[in-house]
Amino acid sequence: MAPYSIFSLAKNALTGHRDWPRAWRDPEPKPRYSVVIVGAGGHGLATAYYLAKEHGITDVAVLEKGWLGGGNTGRNTTIIRSNYLLDANAGLYEFSLKLWEGLSRDLNYNVMASQRGVVNLAHSDAQMDAFARRGNAMRLNGIDAELLGREEVRRMVPLLDFSREARFPIYGALLQRRGGTARHDALAWGLARAADRRGVDIIQNCEVTGIRVEGGRVRGVETTRGYIAADKLGIAVAGHTSHVAAMAGLRLPIESHVLQAFVSEPLKPFLHTVVTFGAGHFYVSQSDKGELVMGGDLDMYNSYAQRGNMPMVEHTLACGLSLFPSFSRLRMMRLWGGVNDMTMDGSPIIAKTPIEGFYINGGWCYGGFKASPGSGWVFAHTIAQDRPHALNEAFTLERFERGYVLDEKGAGPTPNAH
Repeated sequence: MAPYSIFSLAKNALTGHRDWPRAWRDPEPKPRYSVVIVGAGGHGLATAYYLAKEHGITDVAVLEKGWLGGGNTGRNTTIIRSNYLLDANAGLYEFSLKLWEGLSRDLNYNVMASQRGVVNLAHSDAQMDAFARRGNAMRLNGIDAELLGREEVRRMVPLLDFSREARFPIYGALLQRRGGTARHDALAWGLARAADRRGVDIIQNCEVTGIRVEGGRVRGVETTRGYIAADKLGIAVAGHTSHVAAMAGLRLPIESHVLQAFVSEPLKPFLHTVVTFGAGHFYVSQSDKGELVMGGDLDMYNSYAQRGNMPMVEHTLACGLSLFPSFSRLRMMRLWGGVNDMTMDGSPIIAKTPIEGFYINGGWCYGGFKASPGSGWVFAHTIAQDRPHALNEAFTLERFERGYVLDEKGAGPTPNAH
C-alpha cells in the first residue's frame, strides 16, 4: 500500500501527478517474442494475462495500434450476463461471469463489477413461453434464472409504462440476478497492470500492417515500429477481425457493423437493474455517476466507422420512450459507435486457423465485453496448448463449412434479437 498511501496521494495531487508511478511499463518492442497478441482491449489483455498466470508464458507482446482499451472495450454499454440458451454459449459465458465475480480480487484492482441483475422484458404470451424455455435451459446448465410476472416487474422497475395505452404491454420478464454491469476502463487497466507485472510487454501506438506467413506457418508481423518475429500469433481486434485476418490470406464469415450507444445527463439513483427490451432493441442501466447508459440495434450496413447517425439515434430513443415515457425530459450528453464483428450465426470464433501458429478470437457480435475474462482464459489455453479448451471447442471456423452453426437467439442485446 505504500506507493499509494494517503501521503503519496496528497503529494501527487499537489505536484500535478508528475511523479505518479506508472501502472504498467512502456517498453520498446523486442525483435522476437514467443507469442504476439494483436489488440490491447479486454480480450487481448486477458489472453496475455492468463498466458502468463495459467501457463507460465511471459515472453508475450500485446500490440495496440492506438491506446490501450481505446477500441470496443471503451465503446460499449458494459453489461455482463450469461443468460444464453445453447449449451456451448451458456458454458462459456457462465464461466466468464464466474471470473468476473472474482476478478477484482484476482487482479488486485477494482473492476467495479455490480451484480444488479439483468431484466429481459416480455410483451406477449409467446415471449413468456420463450423466456420460460430459456430460463429452464439456463437452470439445467447451473445458471440462475427467474421468470417474473407483471407485478414483480412493476415492483423492480416502477417507472416502466404499465398503462393500458402502452405500445408494448409488459407481461413479465426473465431475470438473471447475477448479471449486471462492470467498468470498462477498469477492466483494461487492471488486466494491463496485472499482465505487465508478470512480464508481458504492452506496446501501444504500434499498428500491425502485415502478417508474414511462410511455408504454411506464421512467422511474425510487420508493424509501424518495425518487424516483430513470433512463434505464435493471436488476434483479438474486435470489429477489425476480418481486416487483420486478410493480411494472412484468410477470408472469414464475418461482417462489421456499427453499434451505437448513448449517455444522458446524470440523475439521482432510480434504476437499480439493467433493463432490456427485445421487441424494440433497447437496453438501459444507470451508471455510478447517475448517467443513463443506453444502447440500441445495429446499423444494418457494413462499416468500420466509429460514429453515430440520426436515424438510429431516433429509433433507439423512440424505443426508450415507449418503455419509459418520463425519459422525454432527459437531455442527452454524448453518443458513440463501436464496430462489431458479426458472424453469420451470432456466436464467436475462438480457434486455431489453417495457418500453423495463427489463432483468431473474434466475431463476438454483441457479446464481447461480458465475455472478456472467459474469452481470454480459453484463448490463452488454445494458444498455449495448440488445441481448444472444452469451453471453446465448439467455436471453430470449420463449423461454418460443416453447417454446424450455433444460432444463439440470445447473442444480441436481448434474448430475442441478434
